[in-house]
Amino acid sequence: MSHKMKLINALKAAFPHTIPIFAGFWFLGMTYGIYMNVSGFSFWYPMLMSLTIFAGSMEFVTVSLLLGAFDPLQALAMTLMINARHLFYGISMLEKYRGNGLKDIYLIFGMCDESFSINYTAEIPVGVDKGWFMFFVTLLNHFYWVFGATLGGIFGSLIHFNTEGLDFVMTAMFVVIFMEQWMKEKNHASAYAGIVISLLCLLAFGAENFMIPAMTGILGVLTLLRNPLQAELKKAEE
Repeated sequence: MSHKMKLINALKAAFPHTIPIFAGFWFLGMTYGIYMNVSGFSFWYPMLMSLTIFAGSMEFVTVSLLLGAFDPLQALAMTLMINARHLFYGISMLEKYRGNGLKDIYLIFGMCDESFSINYTAEIPVGVDKGWFMFFVTLLNHFYWVFGATLGGIFGSLIHFNTEGLDFVMTAMFVVIFMEQWMKEKNHASAYAGIVISLLCLLAFGAENFMIPAMTGILGVLTLLRNPLQAELKKAEE
């Protein structure tokens, strides 16, 4: 198979998986672009920020950072807190990303929640290159976000409607992803662990501070359960 056909096959296999992400990123990216516009920024701000930062939550927060006093340490601390979950994503993807050459550089940079969910769980068709499949999933999701944010920045001054509630699109999308994984897996131990630990941390630390303790707790519990879960999975496959 030629290199060109390998790329085309990988793109064709990756694109359907990213269609739900396009719907979410379209609305949320537009909202972000409009928010930047009404905050006094030209369209090229959301375009360049979505292209280089590519971290939706942090990009919304960056608006207030740009409008406030210059404080790089605060910006660094806030970025680490908001995106700390990516540390756990990275650990989970060590094996999958290994051996993909220079593509790994972009895969690491472009790994958002949605790309992680697809690349970690997708069943890649036989004959499709794994590295290029993950690359195109990441690239398409990145493009959707940049496209939506840029359009929002361009047309923000022309569109006047109440955008309250649009951010729930992403919540709904993650619920769908969770339900798909629930129906695909026979053993729901990891799902139960995630739900219970998240609820406990939410009660203990509050809505604004529960994410890091919850992710740490989930990582610890799943590390302890790794061997029993793998043994049960192998037994089920036999």
